[in-house]
Amino acid sequence: MRLAVIPARGGSKRIPRKNIREFCGKPMIAWSIEAARESGCFDRIIVSTDDPELASLAEQYGAEIPFLRPSSLADDRVGTRPVLHHALRYFIDQGERITYALFLYPTAPLVTARRLAASLKSWLNDQTRPERAMAVTTFAYPPQRGFTLDSNGHIIPPSPAVMNARSQDLPVMYHDAGQFYFIRPDLAGVVHDQPFIHPDTFPVILPHYLVQDIDDEDDWIRAEAMFQYLLRKEV
Repeated sequence: MRLAVIPARGGSKRIPRKNIREFCGKPMIAWSIEAARESGCFDRIIVSTDDPELASLAEQYGAEIPFLRPSSLADDRVGTRPVLHHALRYFIDQGERITYALFLYPTAPLVTARRLAASLKSWLNDQTRPERAMAVTTFAYPPQRGFTLDSNGHIIPPSPAVMNARSQDLPVMYHDAGQFYFIRPDLAGVVHDQPFIHPDTFPVILPHYLVQDIDDEDDWIRAEAMFQYLLRKEV
């Protein structure tokens, strides 16, 4: 079975009901569900949620709700991995063999079906057969030049070697794009508690314009503007 899992809690503190709030004409989560469906890469697309209203809405857009997530996994302090582990274990305990699984955030409207299919193909075609893949992008500014403040609120600069180096001479660094991950449970095993930032992870490198966290209203406005621009460009 080729499985897509979209983890979506009912609660959200900074943007209330973020996962089902209308984004460019549809509930936010609908864009992720439709991208997974239209990619043609998955036999089953499920939403892991604790919220009956969100579950009902997800079903309207073509996702399955095989279970409601237990309250122990619905707290905002619970990380992604326990939620995904729970979803995988649900199917494996029923005797399902999962060929590969996608974990797609419900707040990733810039992810398209074409992007998912291309990313999956790149990962599966890698000759080293990595256990995992994750969407990543480069930092917009060299993180080596970041600085902290001392107890008086004054700047503690980085080393002179870093400050005097040209930007193009500093190593390129990447970060999690916060959009999607792939995993082969047959290789990694469901019980492995390893992070996705791992030596055996295949990086799916995304351009900056396809990456946008949506944590507050400013992020929301920026994401909608970028989405509408990309929609016109059919990227």
